[in-house]
Amino acid sequence: MKEQVNEITERLQQFKPSTKLYKVPFLGSFMTEGIRFLATKEEYYEIFMDMSIVARKWTKVYQPVSIDFKRLSDNEQDFTGHEVEVIYRDGNHSFLEKHGYRETDFPLDELRLFFVNDTLMLPSEY
Repeated sequence: MKEQVNEITERLQQFKPSTKLYKVPFLGSFMTEGIRFLATKEEYYEIFMDMSIVARKWTKVYQPVSIDFKRLSDNEQDFTGHEVEVIYRDGNHSFLEKHGYRETDFPLDELRLFFVNDTLMLPSEY
């Protein structure tokens, strides 16, 4: 698992801003190459679609929306009943919303993303 995490982390560093975007079916939003890599190659499409749906509703008022994915400690998991939390914040880092997920196969413990102009992206692509 650690090898997979290192490989994904290293690969994510390679993504840079680009004009190439991928339309998300049924949502009307877009994803960048880095998000597409995570969502399709690593087969974690569902959680990224959830992030797009939630962030998109906030971008009507706030731009950008930052999205923080965080795996909880064992104690936090016991307390909340969730393995991970996804926290949404506005451009001033003010809390907007939090979602908990009971379980996920996503290998990273933490990941920050941005949703800007109907596009979900990695920090290196912002």
